[in-house]
Parts: sequence; structure tokens; C-alpha cells
Amino acid sequence: MPAKSTPNRYGSIATAIHWLTALLVLALIIAGLTAANTPDSAAKAAILRLHAPVGVAVLALTVFRILWWLLFDTSPRPMATVPPIQNAAAKAVHGLLYLALIAMAGSGMALMVQSGAGEVVFGTGGPLPDLWTYTPRTVHAIVGWGLMLLILGHVAAAFYHQFFVGDRLLGRMGIGKPPTGP
Repeated sequence: MPAKSTPNRYGSIATAIHWLTALLVLALIIAGLTAANTPDSAAKAAILRLHAPVGVAVLALTVFRILWWLLFDTSPRPMATVPPIQNAAAKAVHGLLYLALIAMAGSGMALMVQSGAGEVVFGTGGPLPDLWTYTPRTVHAIVGWGLMLLILGHVAAAFYHQFFVGDRLLGRMGIGKPPTGP
């Protein structure tokens, strides 16, 4: 697979960024929901000690991905089997996914700084403050639920195309044989 995308398939760099981001976001969702439902401050801090750097890594991957698209690569052509309205919806969802990932990282970093939790998690230790008393926590939660909905829609659309339409859409992202036509 070439590094850059072809008319029918995403390149190896875009594919690697996509799947690595997907795995890290899944880990972040699990860790975030676990931390939010953990009453023990020390256990929550231990989870956040992993959650925060992985969130920064996802931010870096997202920024790299956007720069990759803007400066070095182009997306494959829209598939002929996909109606224009669905192509427009897919573009909108992708844009919202990038925006949500950036907002999650920004609100997470703002929360750590504003609440002093960063020092507790990565420095002096001690009990965490009540994070819900800080606006970035509310933003992080709302955007997080929105992100999960976007991901569910994204995955559902990919499965719909792969298994119901049968247009081998997942092949464009490295799973199976790519479609042969535009």
C-alpha cells in the first residue's frame, strides 16, 4: 500500500493514523468513563495519569492528520455507489470528529490546569478537587458524549456500506479488498 492515497484507497499513513487514533480513543473512552465512575480519588488519579497523556497523543495525531490532508495527501474519490447527500454527511461527520477530538483535548487540558488536578495527578499527589465545579469538565462531558455518538454513526455507516450495500467501503481503509471503481 502506498504512503499516499489513491483514487480508491487511503494511503498507509492515513490508514495508520485512523486505526491508531481509533484504538487510542476507545481506550480514552473506557478510561474516562471508568474515572468518572470511580469514587476513590487515588484510583481516579491513577487512571487520569494514563488518560491525560493518551489524550495529548490523540490531539497530536489529529493535528498531524489534518496537516497531512492539507499539505501532502488527498482523500480517495467519492464512491459512485454513495449518493451525494451521504458524501456530504460523511464529510460533515469527519469534520465534527476532528473538531470533537480537538475540543476534548482542549477541555481536558484546561480542566487539569484550572482545577489544579494536573499537579495532584502528576506531582504532589493528594485528593483530587471536585472536577465538576469547573466549566471545562462540563464541556469535556458534553463533547465526550457527542463524540461517542459521532463514532457510533461513523461505524454504523461503514458497516452499512460494507455489509448491506456491499460496496467494500472498508477496503478503502485497509480492511479487505478495496472497491475497483470510483
